[in-house]
This record gives sequence, C-alpha cells and structure tokens, in this order.
Amino acid sequence: MCSNARAAFFDVDETLTTGVSMFRFLRYYLEAIGNPPEVYRRHRERLREMNEAGAGREETNRAFYGVFEGSDAAEVASIAEEWFAAETAAGGFLNPSTSRALRAHRERGEPVVLVSGSFPAPLEPLRQYVRADHLLCTLPEIEPASGRYTGLLRNVPNQPMIGDAKVAAVESLAAAHGIDLGRSVAYGDHVSDLPLLGLTGEAVVVDRDPDITAHARDRGWSVLPSAPPGPLPAPDRRDGAASPAETSR
Repeated sequence: MCSNARAAFFDVDETLTTGVSMFRFLRYYLEAIGNPPEVYRRHRERLREMNEAGAGREETNRAFYGVFEGSDAAEVASIAEEWFAAETAAGGFLNPSTSRALRAHRERGEPVVLVSGSFPAPLEPLRQYVRADHLLCTLPEIEPASGRYTGLLRNVPNQPMIGDAKVAAVESLAAAHGIDLGRSVAYGDHVSDLPLLGLTGEAVVVDRDPDITAHARDRGWSVLPSAPPGPLPAPDRRDGAASPAETSR
C-alpha cells in the first residue's frame, strides 16, 4: 500500500448491515446448539435491563461475550459461516446504500476496513463477502488448551471495539499501512461512532438515529438512507451439542 493512501472505514451493525448482526447471530447460534427461543429472549432482556439501568455500551458489550463462556470457538465459527450463508440467502441483510459505497471505494482501489464491536466468528464471513481488506473488532479470549471462550476479551484492558477503542485501533492500522486519515472517510450510524467519524477527513452517517443524523447535518456530513432488517433465518439444530449458555446461567 502506498503512503498517504485514502481508505474507507465502515462500522458494521446497522451501518453496513440492516440489523444488529451480533444479536441476529446470537439468536441463531443459541437455537442451533439446541436452546429453546426463550433462552435468547432471556439474554436479550438481561442486556436491555442493563442498558436501562445506565450501563454503557462497553459494559453491555462485555456482558454479551459472557454468553459464549465455555463455548467451543471452532464450533462457533462453523455455525457463524452457516448463519451468514443463511442471512445472504434470505436477502435484506446488507444496506444497499452503504454496500454501493463500499463497492465504489473498492473499485477505486481504496482499502476498505470494517470496524466493529462484534467479533471474528460472524464478521469474517462478511469481510470475505464484501472483500474488505482489514477487520478491526472485539477479540474474545480463547483458552488455548480447550479451544473454548473464557467469557473475557483479549482487547486491553478487557475493552470491546467501541468508541475510543475504535479510534486507537484505526490510528494504529493507519500508521502501520501508510493511510492518511485526513484523506479518508468513515461510515457510522450511532453517537458511539462519533469518535471514529471525527477521526477522518470525511464522514458519512446512516440515517437511523435522529441524534447522530442531526449532528451530521450540522457538520455538513453526508447522510445515507437506512434500510429495514431482512427476515431472520432459521437454524438447523445440532443434535447433542453442548449448551453452556443454557446450563451455566
């Protein structure tokens, strides 16, 4: 990559995708390993209550990854590939406006970077599908001997890829690859994306949250339309699969 290159940085959930892929995958995964639907609903309700009690996105994000404690990382990745194939087959998973923008950057030879609070298992199939060059995301810790998630994060200090953590990761990538952030563009949909959007010379907002849309119009940033989420794919249950999410909580 040449020095002073322009790059495009995309938030994923509800920016590049139409829904929250983290939760769509969690629902699919829990049912695929044999849990009844109420297990997913129970986890969602717990996270919603944390949010209503004033917990920040970082705290609820860490709690989300605690659901995978004890899960086999290889099996999670395998189910994630099935999930992504089902999402793309069902249609409506990607936002048409940001997908077109991503393709335009790629066709101009500009590096494309996905920056997300989600994790590699559900994100890597997406990265390959859209042919993004880099993926910056939350990294759940995997116990080497067992190959299972510990429920903690490898990001230091146990920090999901949200807010200022996105800024630090993008700055590090830019320095390593000769990317000029002043010439680059970032895409986001939520006020938590503002640190990332303020880092690049150009910013684009998906019109989903009225607060960030108003901020974008005040700053003269471009605004792209949102799109409704596609249908939820139904998983094939894996007979005899262990269910740590159900048995340990």
